[in-house]
Amino acid sequence: MPEVCPKCGLPKDLCICQTIAKEEERIRIYTEKKMYGKTVTIIEGISKAVDVKNILKELKTKLACGGTLKNNLIELQGDHKKRAKEILIKSGFQEDKIEII
Repeated sequence: MPEVCPKCGLPKDLCICQTIAKEEERIRIYTEKKMYGKTVTIIEGISKAVDVKNILKELKTKLACGGTLKNNLIELQGDHKKRAKEILIKSGFQEDKIEII
């Protein structure tokens, strides 16, 4: 018997919880200066309903940069605002709900 999702009640392979969660997210992307003048791109607003670790892994791979997850914020080394938005859109997030500051 396949595993059942506790939220929607569908089998895990048919679960639509993450798809629905991605459509409802309001994401902000901005940069900050850290120690020694290093620029860090910060992505906030992705809830725990979405697999944040997989999104971080995909961003780090496609942007060829380092990054981490701190306090439910994704921090990427370097200025990647525009490319990060494109990758998030391809991952299933709504374009009009992603704001670059």
